[in-house]
Amino acid sequence: MSAAGLRVVLVVLAAVFIARTTAAQPLSVQGQVSTWFTLNDADPSTPSVGVRYVPALSFEHQLPESRLIDGEISINAFGFGESPGWDDLDTTGRLKLYRGWGRFKTSRFEGRVGLQKINFGSALLLRPLRWFDSVDPRDPLQITEGVYALLVREYFPRNFTVWAWGLYGNEHLKGLEFSPTRERTPEFGGRFQAPLSKGEIAFTTHHRRADLSKGLTSVGAGEDPVAHESRYGLDGKWDVGIGLWFEAAAIRQTRRGLSSADSAALTLGADYTFGVGNGLHVLGEYFVQETSREMFGEPVSARFSATSLNYPLGLLDSLSAILYVDTTRTDVYRFLYWQRTYDRWQFYLMGFWNPRQLAIVSQSATSVGRNALSGRGFQIMAVFNHATGKKSARAPSGNLETLR
Repeated sequence: MSAAGLRVVLVVLAAVFIARTTAAQPLSVQGQVSTWFTLNDADPSTPSVGVRYVPALSFEHQLPESRLIDGEISINAFGFGESPGWDDLDTTGRLKLYRGWGRFKTSRFEGRVGLQKINFGSALLLRPLRWFDSVDPRDPLQITEGVYALLVREYFPRNFTVWAWGLYGNEHLKGLEFSPTRERTPEFGGRFQAPLSKGEIAFTTHHRRADLSKGLTSVGAGEDPVAHESRYGLDGKWDVGIGLWFEAAAIRQTRRGLSSADSAALTLGADYTFGVGNGLHVLGEYFVQETSREMFGEPVSARFSATSLNYPLGLLDSLSAILYVDTTRTDVYRFLYWQRTYDRWQFYLMGFWNPRQLAIVSQSATSVGRNALSGRGFQIMAVFNHATGKKSARAPSGNLETLR
């Protein structure tokens, strides 16, 4: 079966799964509408406007003995326009499936199949384990494409957890991949989490066949473009008065008759809330990455530090800042935003001062147009959340993707 065919099957199964249970319980409908305006100091100045609507149709049905079946189908519909002269707007838009999954859950087990978000790890700003998502920490909506997968998790006593997953039909670049997965080939992996002192530690692995003829890597004439890739991750976090964590990943690609290509990355992080006024939360991370000559034709090294500050101004308002420093290129990325939150509305005023050529945190795969955060400028965003049915009493706030 082709990748496209399997994707259709997975979505149809999720839809049928939800539809077959609607006789017992009503559906709930949630949605998020966002619109934004961005202006930066590009030459010529090119203001841009956009609108996005993400409606989600979901179902949840309780079964005896603490069992649960649920599912969701959501659409990502967005339009984008920009024009240097304001009078000749260049517009584009897209309508695509955003999520489509069904799940069976008990008190110690869950299995989920379909188009879904899979993410894990301890780091928050600089994430070596960003293997399957493209979340930008500066994006208030945390929009990211999902993956077609079967994910199972088993929860054991004393907070031990085992994950296992299989992916198929995801030929686009995911997360921090340098090359996409070869068409019509499966991927598989797993994760083991265990408590350790006042925190936890986890080991993660993933295996696939990468197509080096696409993406960022290069292939010599006559060389086999398919590489067997194995990824290994180790991460942990602890609360010892301050929060401490680390996240490390190593990638090895092997091809017939050639030396292996290797990449390794490490993030160290800490956070603390100071008793200043309403409470100032400070978070810092340091990231280092090294790749071998075989991966890009020459060794590549990257080093970044990142700092996040958040201060609540009151019940409705908060002020946040994120600062990245590329210590290799001596580039600085600055991002500051004010947020006002109501029951169903959020408003953001964001300012940024970044290099023209961005070397950090790629845009979400669902975004369009040029990178709006390059250079210096500002962005205004308004977000409205709605819900009807079973979940109408608690409308979604800000991010629909917390657990999906």
